[in-house]
Amino acid sequence: MAPVLRETFSWRGRAVRWEQLGSGPAVVFCHGTPWSSELWRPYAEGLAADYTVYLWDMPGYGKSSKHAEHPVSLDVQGELFADLLAHWELQSPHVVAHDYGGAVALRAHLLHQAAFASLALVDVVALAPWGSDFFRLVGENAEVFSAVPPAIHEGVVRSYIAGASHAGLTARDLESLVSPWRGAEGQAAFYRQIAQADQRYTDEVEPLYAEIQSPVLVVWGQQDEWIPVDRAHRLAAIIPGAKTQVVEGAGHLIQLDQPAVLATCLTRWLGEQS
Repeated sequence: MAPVLRETFSWRGRAVRWEQLGSGPAVVFCHGTPWSSELWRPYAEGLAADYTVYLWDMPGYGKSSKHAEHPVSLDVQGELFADLLAHWELQSPHVVAHDYGGAVALRAHLLHQAAFASLALVDVVALAPWGSDFFRLVGENAEVFSAVPPAIHEGVVRSYIAGASHAGLTARDLESLVSPWRGAEGQAAFYRQIAQADQRYTDEVEPLYAEIQSPVLVVWGQQDEWIPVDRAHRLAAIIPGAKTQVVEGAGHLIQLDQPAVLATCLTRWLGEQS
């Protein structure tokens, strides 16, 4: 049986699914697109012996609600995340964010006063330019993509997701990443979240990165073809005191390409901050 997120946070008509594991200092994981919290689950379970770990799915993703009338853009997700932290009564948790989750965490911190004890940014969306040719094509034709036959849609999703890995995905991992996007609701949600991707939401906060005072670690896959590794060095140069670790043999899905290296890196980082 697939793991489930047992709790629900209701926010402006959305059902945000989440789960809490372990005990100790709080660590919150933020996923990106087109992923869900399942990408972080093995890391959360590994850290649960020493930390209270929180997993959650953004609306429009994973097991959270995917209603067509609810925007899923970065501005909404950043505001929601700040409110979710308040709902959990977390004053200053450690945050580990990947991909879109980086922009969500940064917006929550810089625009909505969410305080972090530390911030680990893993292959994140944070600096212009971002957004692939595929993003632009979907953005211009989201309704057309939403209407393609399910078999064609699944082929698109599988090919797209497979391109995020450098080492190659196992059949089990690929199935886990593709499954939330099946069915009429999942198919529409997949193209909706891409169509609503807008660089202006990172442009808005990029000038504020130099004001970040929390300890920051920037982790990147050397072979990331979705967001090239030069972004890691640029981002670390902007954020005061930020540390950088580049991981060889890893693409954008560093969690699956180099799990032992990433787990060691995050464990060491959190141990230094706690």
